[in-house]
Amino acid sequence: MTDSDTGYLTPVIDEDGEPFWSYAAQGQLRVQACASCGELRFPPRPCCPHCQSFDSTWRRMSGRGRIWSYVLPHPPLLPGYAEQAPYNAVVVELADAPHIRLVGNVVAAPDAPLNSVDPARLRIGAPVRVAFTGAAGGFAVPRWLLER
Repeated sequence: MTDSDTGYLTPVIDEDGEPFWSYAAQGQLRVQACASCGELRFPPRPCCPHCQSFDSTWRRMSGRGRIWSYVLPHPPLLPGYAEQAPYNAVVVELADAPHIRLVGNVVAAPDAPLNSVDPARLRIGAPVRVAFTGAAGGFAVPRWLLER
């Protein structure tokens, strides 16, 4: 789904993922955890794949991770993104839970444009920390800042 004003993709929020976005709006990175066995899971879902419990909670993460993978998208792109090319799309492995990976962009500051980091600075394994920006549609979207 795209926001008609900007052409950017916006999240589709379902019942299982709604807490993730609510915490993001508060500037917190939280991941769903099974209340029975403690296993973390992402993306959020109703049932634990380890113990089949339907009880869950949301555990706060440190917000630190490392670049697990990245790509520099090439045209054709959605119009809102084409104007910012070249930019990056990264997969970040969380330091608190290496089996959990989130997709986002590395930017120079939380509200900086998607192309604000020179692609030459990106490296697999580079440490990053989460920052939240207000996106179209009122969503707080996790982005990533390079750690020094």
